[in-house]
Amino acid sequence: MPGASGVNVEGSCEALCRTLVSQNGLQRETADISQSVLYTSLMGLLLVADNEKEQLTIGSGRVGLRNIGNTCFLNAVVQCLSHTRGLRDYCLLKSYRQEKFSKEDAKLMEAFSKVLSGLWDVNEGNTVVNPKQFYNSFKDAVPYFSGYSQQDAQEFLRFLLDNLHTEINRRPYIRRTEKEPDHKYARIRLSEEAVAMWKKHLERDDSRIVDLFSGQLRSSLHCSVCSHYSNTFDVFCDLSLPIPKRSSAGEVSLRECLDLFSQEEKLDKENSPMCERCNRRTECTKRLSIQRFPQVIVIHLNRFTTARWSISKSTVYVSFPLTNLDLGHYGPADCGPVLYDLYAICNHAGTVNMGHYTACCSDDDGWCFYNDSSVTPVSENQLQTNQAYVLFYQRSNSAATVRK
Repeated sequence: MPGASGVNVEGSCEALCRTLVSQNGLQRETADISQSVLYTSLMGLLLVADNEKEQLTIGSGRVGLRNIGNTCFLNAVVQCLSHTRGLRDYCLLKSYRQEKFSKEDAKLMEAFSKVLSGLWDVNEGNTVVNPKQFYNSFKDAVPYFSGYSQQDAQEFLRFLLDNLHTEINRRPYIRRTEKEPDHKYARIRLSEEAVAMWKKHLERDDSRIVDLFSGQLRSSLHCSVCSHYSNTFDVFCDLSLPIPKRSSAGEVSLRECLDLFSQEEKLDKENSPMCERCNRRTECTKRLSIQRFPQVIVIHLNRFTTARWSISKSTVYVSFPLTNLDLGHYGPADCGPVLYDLYAICNHAGTVNMGHYTACCSDDDGWCFYNDSSVTPVSENQLQTNQAYVLFYQRSNSAATVRK
């Protein structure tokens, strides 16, 4: 494993946070909404610690992955995750061994970390890493990915993050013997409702994966009969964006995809939920927005659409910013700029039935193109293609959450 000198600052920062929480009389299980805001803010210092701790001694990371049988989807995603610094350092330091509460071995995380250790080996004795052990561990956890058929990279990413989270979850599973009360939030502020739902989520699901990738979506419904507004909050680890329809020679921007994702949608009676005030299904409008922004936002460009008898792929060119992607427009009204910088791209070339995945990733020396075992430098003006499929952005301005 690449060596690390100095003290693990993350551990000491966590101890400090927990001490502060204890001294203020806050217990995570019993804290009210305002207290949970303080708790979340204190625990947010753990993310800052990543930038303060001494650097790992690592190699360039410009190492390929062997294709062991139609595994380009795995190789491309692993390269993107390998360049997610908060996850990379966590894996190389084996921090999960001190954090996880599960009595079971973190077999998948151990295998994943071993691959990353090979990719970032300071000696760089190998120019290619074999991910076979990791792939076997993943298939044991998700048998659906067994065999040699072509798989979807975004689907693989979701399963991988979910299973890694399960293994390193800091919250032990607690079986609920009584039905939890159905809380009504009509009399409290929207932001407090969102914080309460986020706190409830963290009581069961809290891991490094959540720290980095999880955000919160707000779905707002407006009844056309009684004008009642209702809101629901859901956790997300990626945003799957529709691509506006254009001619084959057309071009769209990432902002247009985001606008389409967040635009108001009319729902008829058959497709709408029950109105809380009317107590029946009514025509309504629905709008999605981001209530809580993650440290890393994964944007999936939904190029594959399913019709009744077939699946088709869109090859529309989607332009996207490399720096200062501002998502504040898609959050609460007063959240201000929320800026992200691009650091990795998963590309898909080819058709639905015969395609190939590659990755472009950024490091301290620029961008590289990862095509299984081949690694070559690439310039920024070569990144924008109609093959871009999954974009990885890192939060660049300070606050990880927004208030309303």
